[in-house]
Amino acid sequence: MAGRVEGKVAIVTGAGQTPGATIGNGRATAILLAREGAHVVVVDRDASSAAETVKLIEAEGNAATAHTADVTSAVAVQRLVAETLTQLGRLDILHNNVGASITLGDAAAAEMTEEAYDRSFAVNLKSAWLTCKHALPALRERGGSVVNISSMAAWEAYPLVGYKTMKAAVIALTENLAAANAAYLVRVNAILPGLINTPMAIEARVAQGTPREEVVAMRDRRIPLGRRMGTAWDVAHAALFLHSDDARFITGVALPVDGGARIAQ
Repeated sequence: MAGRVEGKVAIVTGAGQTPGATIGNGRATAILLAREGAHVVVVDRDASSAAETVKLIEAEGNAATAHTADVTSAVAVQRLVAETLTQLGRLDILHNNVGASITLGDAAAAEMTEEAYDRSFAVNLKSAWLTCKHALPALRERGGSVVNISSMAAWEAYPLVGYKTMKAAVIALTENLAAANAAYLVRVNAILPGLINTPMAIEARVAQGTPREEVVAMRDRRIPLGRRMGTAWDVAHAALFLHSDDARFITGVALPVDGGARIAQ
């Protein structure tokens, strides 16, 4: 049977991951898209991490290419898209997974430094705009799909100003691009992960001094659906649906993947 994105070319940014005991959203999404027939361009600023994701994909007999890039740089993003088109001849899917909070120096508004705020803007928002800017001409040629990873922090009482502000702006960016590109059959949607058991979410808090088992238990208790956090595979399956033709009449949505946490507040 053909996969749900068979024959398509997908760029997945942030498809490596920080070290940790679990798998990250970007890596899981890259693996799943490849399982479903896409050739995945695995993008990360850490070359070894991107290569590890490619190794995992190829070990399953699927197709991937590693690309090292800092997607906050216009020059790097232009090169990424140009090399993808030169090597693979097309672009059908753009998946923007880059994001961070605590590791960028995020803080409450009165404590956050200007430098940290600028880093948050560049990583969490500017990167998504840049990749869309340079990928859209290719996506418009035959229609395609963009998924931007926002966060439930955009809608909840998240205490750190940088991540909340930028991830809320990602939803606005998504809606703007969806409206502007519908005539070209380019769909643009956002996923809002809630509490997900990923290295980025867990390890940063462990590094601040909270034992891992305490971090996990505290987050699990906040989830109505099964009393456990989601995994990166939950986010990946939502992404697969939105990138696939099953979602061909869906654009401009902000899809929570949060185990019912918001409705239980």
